[in-house]
Amino acid sequence: MEGIAYVRGDATTPQGEGVKLIVHVCNDAGRWGKGFVVAVSRRWPGPEAAYRRWHRERAVNDFALGAVQFVQVGESTWVANLVGQRGIRRGGTDVPVRYEAIDAGLAVVALKAAELGASVHMPRIGCGLAGGVWERVEPLIEERLVRGGIAVTVYEYAV
Repeated sequence: MEGIAYVRGDATTPQGEGVKLIVHVCNDAGRWGKGFVVAVSRRWPGPEAAYRRWHRERAVNDFALGAVQFVQVGESTWVANLVGQRGIRRGGTDVPVRYEAIDAGLAVVALKAAELGASVHMPRIGCGLAGGVWERVEPLIEERLVRGGIAVTVYEYAV
């Protein structure tokens, strides 16, 4: 495994053959409607509906920072809703990203990707509205996924 492949394109239309697992970061506040999730919802309604139900029923399920929900959106395509940010950005200097939650979630993603024989596709998770820095997220991906032999492609959206 060479490392993370960086490509220009849209992570909701992952490149390559075989089973694909698209990973993105969600907040723990039940909010969905800005950032990469807009593209996800435009393409598939299932991940948003599943996330909202997961959050609504959180008293009786595993919804929490670091948890991951897998939603099959096609014959060989899955979306992983990874809860990796606390709340949403409201200004100030504190950012919502929680690196430890992303790390824990990526460990779960690695297990699912191995089970499915899937490659993993994502934007620069945790670095948009969550306010994270790629220099902290990239090593987590390398440790949890790449070192485990999972092919990872990160998409730089080209407008």
